[in-house]
Amino acid sequence: MRMNESERWSDKPEESCGVVGIAGVQAAASYVWYALQALQHRGQESAGIATVKGDDMVVAKGMGLVSEAISLSRVRGISGDMAIGHVRYSTVGASSLENAQPLSGKYLRGSLALAHNGQLLNTDAIRRKMMLEGALFQAQTDSEVLTHLLARPGFGSIEEAMAQAMTELKGSYSLVALDMDRIVAARDPYGNKPLCLGAFKGGWAVASESCVLDVLDARWIRDVEPGEIVTLTPSGIRSVQGVKAERLALCAFEYVYFARPDSVIDGVSVMESRNRMGRILYEEYPVDADVVIPVPDSGIAGALGYAHASGISFDMGLVKNRFVGRTFIKPSQAERLQAVQLKLSVCGSSVEGKKVVLVDDSIVRGTTSRQLIRMVRAHGAKEVHLMVASPPVSYPCYYGIDTASSSELIAATHTRKAIREFIDADSVCHLSLTGLRKSIGESVGVCAACFDGSYPLGFKE
Repeated sequence: MRMNESERWSDKPEESCGVVGIAGVQAAASYVWYALQALQHRGQESAGIATVKGDDMVVAKGMGLVSEAISLSRVRGISGDMAIGHVRYSTVGASSLENAQPLSGKYLRGSLALAHNGQLLNTDAIRRKMMLEGALFQAQTDSEVLTHLLARPGFGSIEEAMAQAMTELKGSYSLVALDMDRIVAARDPYGNKPLCLGAFKGGWAVASESCVLDVLDARWIRDVEPGEIVTLTPSGIRSVQGVKAERLALCAFEYVYFARPDSVIDGVSVMESRNRMGRILYEEYPVDADVVIPVPDSGIAGALGYAHASGISFDMGLVKNRFVGRTFIKPSQAERLQAVQLKLSVCGSSVEGKKVVLVDDSIVRGTTSRQLIRMVRAHGAKEVHLMVASPPVSYPCYYGIDTASSSELIAATHTRKAIREFIDADSVCHLSLTGLRKSIGESVGVCAACFDGSYPLGFKE
């Protein structure tokens, strides 16, 4: 179940989750806790950790940010050399403790916990088939189907169960599963969600982004390949191809907005790709202006690229309040607009009497852009030109990103002129899809379905 779109205060697509697994170091749960802090940008609704302690599996999870959901003192008291973790943003299943991950339970081979990033397309059919066979489901999330698939009898190991499950699943997933003696990580055959592998202190780590490895002082080894299964144990790692790799179709929004700028995904620096987006944006749409200002934080790299390419001065004319409470769900449009003013304010001396280029990473509904531009104009800007470092978001996503329906996407319902008039800008320019692909690099195949309507993984069954 998706949350009602009118309840989302943010005018950005939202990511679904982040996952991490660590094996081979004592107090692995503590390391996972710190790793989840590095993935906090991928989900703020709930967080959880599962670890093996002796003959038991211990699961700690709760609602809110990592530090709110699980205290560090709590995980410090848990020994054990294997653990997995998860941060969640809900796209399937309500934001509730029952849907918080890792999901866990007991089955014939012992205990099992699972954490998933992505969205499955054929879980309704699988769930119905299992219910007809007597299976009970407690959560609303599609990830629960995965736990049932892995717990089925007839397999000698969790790797075998995973390999079979991957032949039945359709959709987007990077996931980690923990049983009593190993962690198994897998990435869907299109590699739609990121997943990388690292080594540290005699142990091993797998995580949604490489920024986690930096926090752990770990060495990056490589990205997990599409369709690959990687097993981590305290004694080492091994890999098998679970299903045939189709082709890499990594979500393009990882580079545009979702991933932390210090991450490297499938061999490409997120920071450098965003900087190139800004440079190419200037090549496509040069503007005579006095100052380039980013919409923080995700617009900073693109604005730097635009400023460097154009020679126009760069200034942090929008100031982000980093101490305001989370304003995630707002019951009214008025409160959503107030939330923008609480989070961002304008430095008047940066814009007064100037022609301003405002650089943002994307526009979904346009309401936040409209509010920001009016704030900049209220502080005396002569002109405001909005430069968007991604193509127009014209189609909904079905692969674990919470975008609006087509009727609420401003690029799907408005002409370029109408968008400019709605957000009250002197001009609005989007990076071309060709420019986006060039920014990321030809070596990385991306899913650009939200931009071009071509869905490589298919549709929900």
